[in-house]
Amino acid sequence: MKTHKNLYPKIYSFENLLNASKKAQKGKRFKENTARFNVNLENELIQLQKELKEKTYRPGPYTTFFVHEPKKRMISAAPYRDRVVHHALCNVIEPIFERTFIFDSYANRKEKGTHRAVLRYQQFSRKNRYVLKCDIQKFFASMDHEVMKHEIRRKIADRETLWLIETIIDYSNEQEGCFDYFLGDDLFTPFSRRRGIPIGNLTSQFFANVYLNGFDHFIKEQIGCKYYVRYVDDWAVFHDDKQFLHRVKKEAECFLSFLRLKLHSSKSKVFPVSTGLEFLGHRIFPEFKLLKKENVVRFKRRMRKYQRLYQERRKEWDEIQKRIQSWNAHAGFSDTYRLRQKIFNEFTFQRGTV
Repeated sequence: MKTHKNLYPKIYSFENLLNASKKAQKGKRFKENTARFNVNLENELIQLQKELKEKTYRPGPYTTFFVHEPKKRMISAAPYRDRVVHHALCNVIEPIFERTFIFDSYANRKEKGTHRAVLRYQQFSRKNRYVLKCDIQKFFASMDHEVMKHEIRRKIADRETLWLIETIIDYSNEQEGCFDYFLGDDLFTPFSRRRGIPIGNLTSQFFANVYLNGFDHFIKEQIGCKYYVRYVDDWAVFHDDKQFLHRVKKEAECFLSFLRLKLHSSKSKVFPVSTGLEFLGHRIFPEFKLLKKENVVRFKRRMRKYQRLYQERRKEWDEIQKRIQSWNAHAGFSDTYRLRQKIFNEFTFQRGTV
Protein backbone atom coordinates (compact mmCIF):
# COMPACT_ATOMS: atom_id res chain seq x y z
CA MET A 1 0.00 0.00 0.00
CA LYS A 2 1.38 3.39 -1.00
CA THR A 3 2.16 5.77 1.86
CA HIS A 4 2.66 9.53 1.66
CA LYS A 5 5.49 11.68 3.01
CA ASN A 6 6.56 15.36 2.86
CA LEU A 7 3.04 16.62 3.56
CA TYR A 8 3.64 18.83 6.58
CA PRO A 9 4.99 21.98 4.82
CA LYS A 10 1.82 21.99 2.72
CA ILE A 11 -0.30 21.93 5.87
CA TYR A 12 1.34 24.92 7.57
CA SER A 13 1.87 27.00 4.40
CA PHE A 14 0.31 30.45 4.72
CA GLU A 15 -1.76 29.89 1.57
CA ASN A 16 -3.28 26.71 2.99
CA LEU A 17 -3.97 28.33 6.38
CA LEU A 18 -5.67 31.27 4.67
CA ASN A 19 -7.82 28.88 2.62
CA ALA A 20 -8.61 26.94 5.80
CA SER A 21 -9.73 30.13 7.59
CA LYS A 22 -12.15 30.90 4.75
CA LYS A 23 -13.68 27.44 5.06
CA ALA A 24 -13.84 27.60 8.86
CA GLN A 25 -15.82 30.85 8.84
CA LYS A 26 -18.57 29.69 6.46
CA GLY A 27 -21.87 30.32 8.17
CA LYS A 28 -20.06 31.74 11.22
CA ARG A 29 -18.64 35.06 9.99
CA PHE A 30 -20.59 37.18 12.45
CA LYS A 31 -19.96 35.06 15.55
CA GLU A 32 -17.81 36.75 18.17
CA ASN A 33 -14.87 34.31 18.15
CA THR A 34 -14.74 34.31 14.33
CA ALA A 35 -14.87 38.11 14.14
CA ARG A 36 -12.17 38.46 16.79
CA PHE A 37 -9.87 36.12 14.82
CA ASN A 38 -10.57 37.90 11.51
CA VAL A 39 -9.88 41.38 12.89
CA ASN A 40 -6.24 40.43 13.13
CA LEU A 41 -6.30 37.66 10.53
CA GLU A 42 -2.77 37.92 9.12
CA ASN A 43 -1.08 37.96 12.53
CA GLU A 44 -3.31 35.11 13.79
CA LEU A 45 -2.37 32.94 10.80
CA ILE A 46 1.33 33.80 11.12
CA GLN A 47 1.20 32.79 14.79
CA LEU A 48 -0.56 29.52 13.92
CA GLN A 49 2.00 28.87 11.19
CA LYS A 50 4.84 29.44 13.66
CA GLU A 51 3.32 27.07 16.24
CA LEU A 52 2.73 24.36 13.64
CA LYS A 53 6.18 24.72 12.09
CA GLU A 54 7.91 24.55 15.48
CA LYS A 55 5.48 21.89 16.72
CA THR A 56 4.54 23.95 19.78
CA TYR A 57 0.85 24.01 18.72
CA ARG A 58 -1.57 22.73 21.34
CA PRO A 59 -5.37 22.53 20.90
CA GLY A 60 -7.49 24.61 23.25
CA PRO A 61 -10.32 23.44 25.53
CA TYR A 62 -13.65 22.38 24.05
CA THR A 63 -16.99 24.01 24.71
CA THR A 64 -19.56 21.27 25.27
CA PHE A 65 -23.34 21.30 25.09
CA PHE A 66 -26.09 18.75 24.64
CA VAL A 67 -28.69 18.36 21.90
CA HIS A 68 -31.76 16.25 22.53
CA GLU A 69 -33.14 15.70 19.01
CA PRO A 70 -33.53 12.98 17.97
CA LYS A 71 -31.60 11.65 20.99
CA LYS A 72 -29.40 13.15 23.67
CA ARG A 73 -25.87 13.72 22.35
CA MET A 74 -22.91 15.68 23.64
CA ILE A 75 -21.51 18.11 21.06
CA SER A 76 -18.01 19.49 21.53
CA ALA A 77 -17.03 22.75 19.82
CA ALA A 78 -13.31 23.39 19.38
CA PRO A 79 -11.92 26.96 19.64
CA TYR A 80 -12.03 28.78 16.32
CA ARG A 81 -8.26 28.76 15.73
CA ASP A 82 -8.30 24.96 16.18
CA ARG A 83 -11.05 24.66 13.58
CA VAL A 84 -8.75 26.53 11.16
CA VAL A 85 -6.06 23.91 11.85
CA HIS A 86 -8.58 21.10 11.28
CA HIS A 87 -9.42 22.50 7.85
CA ALA A 88 -5.74 23.00 7.02
CA LEU A 89 -5.01 19.37 7.87
CA CYS A 90 -8.01 17.98 5.96
CA ASN A 91 -7.19 20.14 2.91
CA VAL A 92 -3.98 18.12 2.51
CA ILE A 93 -4.75 14.59 3.74
CA GLU A 94 -8.41 14.19 2.77
CA PRO A 95 -7.70 13.73 -0.98
CA ILE A 96 -5.22 10.94 -0.12
CA PHE A 97 -7.86 8.92 1.72
CA GLU A 98 -10.75 9.92 -0.54
CA ARG A 99 -9.30 7.79 -3.33
CA THR A 100 -9.50 4.73 -1.08
CA PHE A 101 -13.14 5.17 0.00
CA ILE A 102 -15.88 3.07 -1.61
CA PHE A 103 -18.52 4.77 -3.75
CA ASP A 104 -21.41 4.03 -1.39
CA SER A 105 -20.03 5.76 1.72
CA TYR A 106 -21.99 9.01 1.91
CA ALA A 107 -21.13 10.97 5.06
CA ASN A 108 -19.01 14.14 4.97
CA ARG A 109 -17.85 13.71 1.38
CA LYS A 110 -18.14 15.98 -1.62
CA GLU A 111 -21.14 15.30 -3.88
CA LYS A 112 -22.54 12.76 -1.39
CA GLY A 113 -24.66 13.58 1.68
CA THR A 114 -27.93 12.37 3.20
CA HIS A 115 -30.18 12.83 0.17
CA ARG A 116 -27.94 10.81 -2.11
CA ALA A 117 -27.66 8.12 0.56
CA VAL A 118 -31.46 7.93 0.89
CA LEU A 119 -31.88 7.68 -2.89
CA ARG A 120 -29.28 4.90 -3.06
CA TYR A 121 -30.98 3.10 -0.19
CA GLN A 122 -34.30 3.27 -2.03
CA GLN A 123 -32.69 2.15 -5.30
CA PHE A 124 -31.27 -0.95 -3.60
CA SER A 125 -34.61 -1.67 -1.90
CA ARG A 126 -36.26 -1.92 -5.32
CA LYS A 127 -33.82 -4.65 -6.39
CA ASN A 128 -33.91 -6.86 -3.27
CA ARG A 129 -36.48 -8.41 -0.95
CA TYR A 130 -34.64 -8.02 2.36
CA VAL A 131 -32.35 -5.57 4.11
CA LEU A 132 -29.92 -5.94 7.01
CA LYS A 133 -30.02 -2.53 8.67
CA CYS A 134 -27.40 -1.87 11.35
CA ASP A 135 -26.28 0.82 13.74
CA ILE A 136 -22.92 0.88 15.56
CA GLN A 137 -23.34 1.37 19.30
CA LYS A 138 -22.02 4.73 20.59
CA PHE A 139 -19.76 5.04 17.56
CA PHE A 140 -17.94 8.32 18.23
CA ALA A 141 -17.59 7.57 21.94
CA SER A 142 -16.23 4.08 21.16
CA MET A 143 -13.59 4.90 18.55
CA ASP A 144 -10.32 3.56 19.94
CA HIS A 145 -7.39 5.99 19.64
CA GLU A 146 -4.73 3.36 18.91
CA VAL A 147 -6.89 1.65 16.29
CA MET A 148 -7.57 5.01 14.67
CA LYS A 149 -3.89 5.96 14.58
CA HIS A 150 -3.05 2.57 13.06
CA GLU A 151 -5.59 3.08 10.26
CA ILE A 152 -4.18 6.54 9.53
CA ARG A 153 -0.57 5.29 9.49
CA ARG A 154 -1.47 2.87 6.71
CA LYS A 155 -1.53 5.86 4.33
CA ILE A 156 0.44 8.61 6.09
CA ALA A 157 4.16 8.02 6.71
CA ASP A 158 5.16 11.65 7.30
CA ARG A 159 6.24 11.89 10.96
CA GLU A 160 5.41 15.59 11.35
CA THR A 161 1.93 15.17 9.86
CA LEU A 162 1.36 12.18 12.14
CA TRP A 163 2.43 14.36 15.09
CA LEU A 164 -0.31 16.89 14.27
CA ILE A 165 -2.95 14.19 13.70
CA GLU A 166 -2.08 12.44 16.94
CA THR A 167 -2.03 15.74 18.83
CA ILE A 168 -5.59 16.45 17.70
CA ILE A 169 -6.69 12.92 18.64
CA ASP A 170 -4.90 12.93 22.01
CA TYR A 171 -6.44 16.29 22.96
CA SER A 172 -9.97 14.95 22.46
CA ASN A 173 -12.11 15.77 25.46
CA GLU A 174 -13.67 13.09 27.65
CA GLN A 175 -16.68 11.47 26.00
CA GLU A 176 -19.54 9.55 27.59
CA GLY A 177 -18.55 6.30 29.30
CA CYS A 178 -18.24 3.26 27.05
CA PHE A 179 -16.50 0.27 28.61
CA ASP A 180 -16.89 -2.79 26.38
CA TYR A 181 -14.79 -5.93 26.54
CA PHE A 182 -13.42 -7.74 23.50
CA LEU A 183 -11.64 -11.02 22.90
CA GLY A 184 -8.22 -11.00 24.58
CA ASP A 185 -9.03 -8.20 27.04
CA ASP A 186 -8.19 -8.52 30.71
CA LEU A 187 -10.20 -6.90 33.50
CA PHE A 188 -8.51 -3.50 33.12
CA THR A 189 -8.13 -3.25 29.32
CA PRO A 190 -11.25 -1.10 28.64
CA PHE A 191 -10.07 1.38 31.28
CA SER A 192 -6.48 1.59 30.03
CA ARG A 193 -7.27 2.37 26.36
CA ARG A 194 -8.28 5.90 25.34
CA ARG A 195 -11.35 6.12 23.15
CA GLY A 196 -13.86 8.66 21.93
CA ILE A 197 -13.53 11.74 19.74
CA PRO A 198 -15.68 14.90 19.69
CA ILE A 199 -18.71 14.75 17.40
CA GLY A 200 -18.43 18.45 16.51
CA ASN A 201 -14.95 18.36 14.91
CA LEU A 202 -14.39 18.37 11.15
CA THR A 203 -11.47 16.00 11.78
CA SER A 204 -13.72 13.65 13.77
CA GLN A 205 -16.10 13.32 10.82
CA PHE A 206 -13.18 12.62 8.51
CA PHE A 207 -11.51 10.17 10.92
CA ALA A 208 -14.81 8.29 11.18
CA ASN A 209 -14.66 7.47 7.47
CA VAL A 210 -11.02 6.42 7.78
CA TYR A 211 -11.86 4.24 10.80
CA LEU A 212 -14.57 2.31 8.92
CA ASN A 213 -12.92 2.28 5.50
CA GLY A 214 -11.48 -1.21 6.01
CA PHE A 215 -14.90 -2.41 7.16
CA ASP A 216 -16.49 -1.02 3.99
CA HIS A 217 -14.03 -2.94 1.82
CA PHE A 218 -14.54 -6.09 3.91
CA ILE A 219 -18.31 -5.98 3.37
CA LYS A 220 -18.02 -5.22 -0.34
CA GLU A 221 -15.03 -7.31 -1.38
CA GLN A 222 -14.50 -10.09 1.17
CA ILE A 223 -18.12 -10.98 1.88
CA GLY A 224 -19.23 -9.91 -1.60
CA CYS A 225 -22.16 -7.64 -0.75
CA LYS A 226 -23.10 -5.82 -3.96
CA TYR A 227 -25.83 -3.69 -2.41
CA TYR A 228 -24.30 -1.89 0.58
CA VAL A 229 -24.65 1.72 1.75
CA ARG A 230 -23.20 3.52 4.77
CA TYR A 231 -23.70 6.94 6.34
CA VAL A 232 -21.38 7.43 9.37
CA ASP A 233 -22.36 4.52 11.67
CA ASP A 234 -25.66 3.63 9.96
CA TRP A 235 -25.25 0.99 7.27
CA ALA A 236 -27.38 -1.46 5.34
CA VAL A 237 -26.92 -4.51 3.11
CA PHE A 238 -29.63 -5.66 0.69
CA HIS A 239 -30.17 -9.17 -0.66
CA ASP A 240 -32.91 -11.60 -1.74
CA ASP A 241 -31.65 -14.29 0.65
CA LYS A 242 -32.54 -13.61 4.27
CA GLN A 243 -30.13 -16.27 5.58
CA PHE A 244 -27.27 -14.65 3.67
CA LEU A 245 -27.95 -11.39 5.50
CA HIS A 246 -27.90 -13.13 8.87
CA ARG A 247 -24.46 -14.52 7.97
CA VAL A 248 -23.34 -11.03 6.94
CA LYS A 249 -24.35 -9.72 10.34
CA LYS A 250 -22.29 -12.37 12.16
CA GLU A 251 -19.20 -11.71 10.03
CA ALA A 252 -19.64 -7.94 10.39
CA GLU A 253 -19.81 -8.28 14.19
CA CYS A 254 -16.58 -10.29 14.13
CA PHE A 255 -14.76 -7.72 11.97
CA LEU A 256 -16.01 -4.78 14.03
CA SER A 257 -14.72 -6.42 17.21
CA PHE A 258 -11.17 -5.97 15.84
CA LEU A 259 -11.98 -2.25 15.62
CA ARG A 260 -13.31 -2.45 19.21
CA LEU A 261 -16.82 -1.62 18.07
CA LYS A 262 -20.17 -3.32 18.64
CA LEU A 263 -23.47 -3.28 16.81
CA HIS A 264 -26.52 -1.86 18.55
CA SER A 265 -28.42 -5.06 19.32
CA SER A 266 -31.93 -3.60 19.09
CA LYS A 267 -31.23 -1.61 15.91
CA SER A 268 -29.39 -4.24 13.86
CA LYS A 269 -31.81 -6.68 12.28
CA VAL A 270 -33.02 -8.17 8.99
CA PHE A 271 -36.31 -6.83 7.58
CA PRO A 272 -38.38 -7.19 4.41
CA VAL A 273 -37.90 -3.98 2.39
CA SER A 274 -41.69 -3.82 1.91
CA THR A 275 -42.19 -2.87 5.57
CA GLY A 276 -40.45 0.48 5.05
CA LEU A 277 -37.31 1.16 7.06
CA GLU A 278 -36.17 4.32 8.83
CA PHE A 279 -32.92 5.72 7.48
CA LEU A 280 -31.49 9.24 7.94
CA GLY A 281 -34.75 10.81 9.05
CA HIS A 282 -36.97 9.17 6.43
CA ARG A 283 -39.11 6.03 6.29
CA ILE A 284 -38.19 4.47 2.98
CA PHE A 285 -40.33 2.13 0.92
CA PRO A 286 -39.34 0.79 -2.52
CA GLU A 287 -41.71 3.18 -4.30
CA PHE A 288 -42.03 6.17 -1.97
CA LYS A 289 -40.52 7.93 1.05
CA LEU A 290 -42.16 9.33 4.17
CA LEU A 291 -40.89 11.57 6.92
CA LYS A 292 -40.31 10.01 10.34
CA LYS A 293 -43.17 10.74 12.72
CA GLU A 294 -40.73 12.02 15.37
CA ASN A 295 -39.41 14.58 12.87
CA VAL A 296 -42.92 15.97 12.34
CA VAL A 297 -43.59 16.11 16.10
CA ARG A 298 -40.31 17.98 16.73
CA PHE A 299 -41.02 20.47 13.95
CA LYS A 300 -44.51 21.24 15.29
CA ARG A 301 -42.95 21.81 18.70
CA ARG A 302 -40.46 24.25 17.15
CA MET A 303 -43.25 26.02 15.25
CA ARG A 304 -45.11 26.65 18.50
CA LYS A 305 -41.92 28.04 19.97
CA TYR A 306 -41.39 30.29 16.92
CA GLN A 307 -44.97 31.54 17.26
CA ARG A 308 -44.37 32.53 20.86
CA LEU A 309 -41.02 34.22 20.19
CA TYR A 310 -42.44 36.15 17.24
CA GLN A 311 -45.49 37.25 19.20
CA GLU A 312 -43.24 38.44 22.03
CA ARG A 313 -41.03 40.29 19.50
CA ARG A 314 -38.01 38.25 20.53
CA LYS A 315 -37.34 36.97 17.00
CA GLU A 316 -37.70 38.57 13.60
CA TRP A 317 -39.66 36.96 10.80
CA ASP A 318 -36.62 36.69 8.49
CA GLU A 319 -34.82 34.43 10.93
CA ILE A 320 -37.89 32.27 11.56
CA GLN A 321 -38.59 32.00 7.84
CA LYS A 322 -35.07 30.70 7.13
CA ARG A 323 -35.52 27.92 9.68
CA ILE A 324 -38.93 26.99 8.31
CA GLN A 325 -37.58 26.91 4.77
CA SER A 326 -34.71 24.67 5.87
CA TRP A 327 -37.12 22.11 7.34
CA ASN A 328 -39.41 22.44 4.32
CA ALA A 329 -36.50 21.56 2.01
CA HIS A 330 -35.66 18.51 4.14
CA ALA A 331 -39.28 17.36 4.38
CA GLY A 332 -39.87 18.04 0.69
CA PHE A 333 -37.34 15.36 -0.19
CA SER A 334 -39.98 12.82 0.92
CA ASP A 335 -43.53 12.47 -0.40
CA THR A 336 -44.95 15.01 2.05
CA TYR A 337 -46.75 17.69 0.02
CA ARG A 338 -50.11 17.29 1.78
CA LEU A 339 -48.48 16.88 5.17
CA ARG A 340 -46.52 20.12 4.78
CA GLN A 341 -49.59 22.00 3.57
CA LYS A 342 -51.55 20.78 6.58
CA ILE A 343 -48.80 21.80 9.04
CA PHE A 344 -48.31 25.27 7.56
CA ASN A 345 -52.08 25.87 7.62
CA GLU A 346 -52.13 25.09 11.35
CA PHE A 347 -49.79 27.94 12.30
CA THR A 348 -50.22 31.68 11.94
CA PHE A 349 -47.74 34.31 13.11
CA GLN A 350 -48.95 37.55 14.65
CA ARG A 351 -47.15 40.25 16.60
CA GLY A 352 -48.36 40.95 20.10
CA THR A 353 -49.26 44.48 21.13
CA VAL A 354 -46.44 46.57 22.57
